[in-house]
Amino acid sequence: MEYIVRTHDLCKAFNGDSAVSNVNLNIRKGEIYGLLGPNGAGKSTIMKLILNLLKPTQGVIEIFNQTLTDTSYELFKRMHAIIEYPIFYEKLTAKENLDFHCEYMGYHNKKDIKTALELVNLKNIDNKAVKNFSLGMKQRLGIARAVITKPELLILDEPVNGLDPVGIIEIRDLLEKLNKEYGITILISSHILAEIEQIADTIGVMNNGYLVDEVSMEFIRENNAEYIEIETSHARQAAYILDSKLKINNFKVLDAKKIRIYETDRPQNEIYKTLVSNDIPIQSINTKTASLEDHFLSLIGGGENV
Repeated sequence: MEYIVRTHDLCKAFNGDSAVSNVNLNIRKGEIYGLLGPNGAGKSTIMKLILNLLKPTQGVIEIFNQTLTDTSYELFKRMHAIIEYPIFYEKLTAKENLDFHCEYMGYHNKKDIKTALELVNLKNIDNKAVKNFSLGMKQRLGIARAVITKPELLILDEPVNGLDPVGIIEIRDLLEKLNKEYGITILISSHILAEIEQIADTIGVMNNGYLVDEVSMEFIRENNAEYIEIETSHARQAAYILDSKLKINNFKVLDAKKIRIYETDRPQNEIYKTLVSNDIPIQSINTKTASLEDHFLSLIGGGENV
């Protein structure tokens, strides 16, 4: 198995405060790797470390089977990244921005500018200054700039942040195309679990600076567990009835209005009747299948065990 990026006990501290702790990341060639975690979990810090924008306090980073050093200039010709929002020369057009980018990258095949703009579906904008672009258009132009030099590795930090639903779908479709048709390995960070669930091959879950799990989406799908989800305005009282009256032990109170029961052999109508007969109002009761969100929340301490 060939890896594009590997980190070994990677650590980064700022003024004595740890931002990343002992992270062992493994990104395979040709996959989309989704880095998930709440704000402040360390996702952006890891990306900046891989890009040599930050220096690790401890640990080793391997890219294309080479250890990253202060003089690893050749490695960065094989990769590109967008950290936070892409920045452009606002008064120039998209084509002029890409032309300028090719100049300072030493990339001389200018015919690829048109191809890159078509790839990200930026058309009929020849005379339009970038300052007049929407956020979604700027994100797509950023990706065009990132892929014009044909990188083997693309690193994107929250690329759908702030986009409307249509913009999110467009970016998702574009990333899938870059990965499947162009063979680009993609590392993408996000807090939008539903989007990552649809495109990622592997998930890395960050929490408080630690990589708490690294798992394939295939494994998550194959090991999906069914559960019964109850919505009620009296979750605490319902939990007492489940335990004392129905003798159900394997359940979790997620919040003040939601309970999940993992003993799915118990008929829903029996649960419903018992709760209602004990004056517990039920808004809904349904059988569902565990998702990436459930896996994620279980790792970062979401919900409340009973």
